[in-house]
Amino acid sequence: MTTNHSDDKGRGRTILLAGAGGVLGRHITRSLTEAGHKVIGLGRGPRNDIQADLMDRDALLRALDGHHFDTVIHAATALRRPPMRHRDMHATNALRTAGTAHLVEAAQTVGARRLVAESMVFGYGYGDHGDHVITEDAPFGPHGRSSELERHIAAMRTKEQLAFGAPGMEGIALRFGLFYGPGGTDALLPLLRRRQLAVPADHGRVLPWIELTDAARAVVAAVERGRPGQAYNIADRTPTGFGTHVRCVAEEFGLPKPMTVPLWLMRPMSYAHTMMSTTLRVSTAKAERELGWVPAHAAVRDGLAVMRAAAELT
Repeated sequence: MTTNHSDDKGRGRTILLAGAGGVLGRHITRSLTEAGHKVIGLGRGPRNDIQADLMDRDALLRALDGHHFDTVIHAATALRRPPMRHRDMHATNALRTAGTAHLVEAAQTVGARRLVAESMVFGYGYGDHGDHVITEDAPFGPHGRSSELERHIAAMRTKEQLAFGAPGMEGIALRFGLFYGPGGTDALLPLLRRRQLAVPADHGRVLPWIELTDAARAVVAAVERGRPGQAYNIADRTPTGFGTHVRCVAEEFGLPKPMTVPLWLMRPMSYAHTMMSTTLRVSTAKAERELGWVPAHAAVRDGLAVMRAAAELT
């Protein structure tokens, strides 16, 4: 049985959103506001309502002194572009560990009852998972096969542990697939236009994807109906290879197809090579059952078609 966590009079909740200025954060803000909630953005940039760095504990606590929020959402990232090398993930890994610990402490000081944390399906492990469809009952955060992979996975593992273990708080984790859609896919378009993008053949490798507006709707569902202490896989219904995804973008927007190269040529881009070498399928049945959430875009091509049509209207 799930519980609606709006207050007794049916009013929306007051929500502190860490990472509000990011691509996902902007979608979350819009969806929460449309659902009747009040969103206060937290982050380093000037667009945020409260400016503070999650990595600076003392400054964060000072910035939030005197504030009260019902719910805190952790969607902060240090990424400004897709990560290519392992070192590109290091700052985000720090946000997932030290930054999350600081935000949990801040959430307790502002009286928040609920904490929703952005997580990722790669926390199930990089590599070839074959045809197995992974549910939330699978081990999350298995030891990485190398020191760099362990660094990434340990950060995802720690972020969830901190969210679930916060005393007096209802922690929920949303394990997202790879993001695409308005504000995300846009970065690929000039690269395709200039023929500066190469991708490998997929050879049966697939990954979970999630369109950004669908991801934001899942956050709203978790705020309102998520079960404390639970994680939910959030992805569309059609796992798709990375190369196939990029080729779909090119076709949908009428751009030159990317050059296809052998996967081994991607090895200098160590993180991208690891991701493109992974085969991963996840079940979203739990999110559909408990959150009442279903993706509006069942496949990448569906979401891209909507994005293109919207762009043509502007």
